[in-house]
Amino acid sequence: MAELSAGETDLFAIPVTKIKGVSAPKAGELHALGVSTVGELIEYYPFRYEDYRVRPLHEVKDGEKITVQGRIETPPSLQRFGGKSRLLCRVTVEGLLLTAVWFGRAFLKDQMEVGRDIVLTGKWDQRRRQLTVAESEFPDKGAGRTGTLQPVYSIGGSLTQAWLRQRIELALTQYGSLIPELLPPELLDRHDLMPRREAIHRIHRPENTNEGQEARRRMVYEELFLFELRLQAYRAMNRKAPDGIAHKISSDDIRAFAANLPFELTGAQKNVVNEIMRDMKRPYAMNRLLQGDVGSGKTVVAAIALYATVKDGCQGALMVPTEILAEQHARSLGRLFEPYGVQVALLTGSSTARERRDILASLQMGLIDIVIGTHALIQEDVFFRRLGLVVTDEQHRFGVNQRSILRRKGLNPDVLMMTATPIPRTLAITVFGDMDVSTIGERPQGRKPILTYWVKHDKMDRVLGFIRREAEIGRQTFFICPLIEESEKLDVQNAIDLHMQLRQAMPDLAIGLLHARMTSAEKDAAMGQFAAGESTVLVSTTVVEVGVDVPNATLMIVMDADRFGLSQLHQLRGRVGRSDHQSYCVLIADPKSENGLERMQAMTDTDDGFEIARRDLELRGPGEFFGTKQSGVPEFRLANLMNDFETLEQARDDAAALTGEPSFWTSQAYAGLRDYLRREAPDYSEPLD
Repeated sequence: MAELSAGETDLFAIPVTKIKGVSAPKAGELHALGVSTVGELIEYYPFRYEDYRVRPLHEVKDGEKITVQGRIETPPSLQRFGGKSRLLCRVTVEGLLLTAVWFGRAFLKDQMEVGRDIVLTGKWDQRRRQLTVAESEFPDKGAGRTGTLQPVYSIGGSLTQAWLRQRIELALTQYGSLIPELLPPELLDRHDLMPRREAIHRIHRPENTNEGQEARRRMVYEELFLFELRLQAYRAMNRKAPDGIAHKISSDDIRAFAANLPFELTGAQKNVVNEIMRDMKRPYAMNRLLQGDVGSGKTVVAAIALYATVKDGCQGALMVPTEILAEQHARSLGRLFEPYGVQVALLTGSSTARERRDILASLQMGLIDIVIGTHALIQEDVFFRRLGLVVTDEQHRFGVNQRSILRRKGLNPDVLMMTATPIPRTLAITVFGDMDVSTIGERPQGRKPILTYWVKHDKMDRVLGFIRREAEIGRQTFFICPLIEESEKLDVQNAIDLHMQLRQAMPDLAIGLLHARMTSAEKDAAMGQFAAGESTVLVSTTVVEVGVDVPNATLMIVMDADRFGLSQLHQLRGRVGRSDHQSYCVLIADPKSENGLERMQAMTDTDDGFEIARRDLELRGPGEFFGTKQSGVPEFRLANLMNDFETLEQARDDAAALTGEPSFWTSQAYAGLRDYLRREAPDYSEPLD
């Protein structure tokens, strides 16, 4: 994690082979665990502890693991069967005679002397009064594990827990005095935290549960504080560096543009537009996240921001994750901006060589005002004349590096990131702590809640009847399934077979097919026919998950819904309910796990995206919440974002207060933290006075 100050020995520069017993082969196995230096070995923390503290029997539940101390009462009995051995003897514990059983421990027989004291650790069978022994010790041979909490580490290869414990113990004995303190004294005092050196020692070898908890509390706070320090330092740097574009925006122009929209903005949309306009007028680069539930009207807010940047003589870029969504935005924004003479272009991987060449030349000359595209926008040969605003839609689909590349296409342009995956405050603070967050928490007028039902596969006839009833009143249906083709691994319905089955079951209805392996022209045709009402049912994979807008579609059916994450199901549900017609979502699933049942229950309980996101975070954890390792969600060594949220908030507040103090950037007391920022934050530079 951290290096030592200049002039001190750097634990992270000392190879792990300096520890006695770490041979070259063992060093290779440690390297596979991410441990190459003494510093990394010392900071390789246990994920749990084995409890070898002796407990009274009356406190133990049946089937629980326990450590007890007793006296051997009978000679041992050794049985062999099928090449395996079973050793039994009777032991008195607290006046109770119980049977102790060892499997594969025949060599202990000669040590089992009647009257000898013994410590046993194993699984307690209350009915039989029997202990299946995992480990045993004799107190007369000296102190062992008895009475301790033994750390348990993630291991691999030929490494064992005992070997790794010994190496870490040796590393702490040899180099522990060199562990530096990173936190300033006022934070240690304010939160009553252990010194760092003591905490690292205690986390590996706690004397008791309370000591281990206090050591973990100290290191969790440090981990979260240092993470937040990077975010808050970047935020302070960005706020004090007047190197962004101070857009000249006429409020009258913005009001006139909004007044000419085919609908009235909601109060939430107006508030968000005002926040964005204030940011764009300031001399530092805007860095704002716009989040809102599916169908809440984020795209029109982005359109107003793009219009504002074009009116000030700049260009805008909108990057989206799929070509279908890019094409839809290009059509809708093209129509919206046409009366104002704003030139809109579409750049995707499917653009022909000639189209691409013409677009790139026009962008560089400033003939194109707004370009909409996929990751094709971040190719090396894309240049802008004056890029003023970057908008990324469903930004979690893009890696952190991809987003920063687009931003670097201009000289500190304003950045607006949008997501229809509502983010719980836990993750918003963590992943987007360097950003301002705007939220649209209001449905457009006239929108009705989507009624959601969960049925099992044997109710397919009723589902088909539902499709027919909606078709009879002129409505359309999305029918989603997880895979394009057959999979031997997953017993799930696929889009191609389902399309054929529905055509056979309902030959009088026009049924379209859409999946990611179709050509761009084929996808355009299928989506265009459905949007125009020429097909009644669209069988599709999750390619329609994000952004596709067909107001006349009122029924969303998801096959094998338990194969999807909660947030993904909510995104799919959001493809309907985009008009004043009553809309429905039907989830077809036979979940085999408790987790699958909970997802179905959550979807039928609420259509609030923020509540769905909270439950999704609880069920899947932050690492899988976005479904991508590129999302920017940090993987902490010790901290758990659900359990340690209060600590995260405190660390955020402390880091924000500290970086807001002028003395932080100059005082010698904080030199170590500034050194840390220089090493760990690649974009870090100290803010101007």
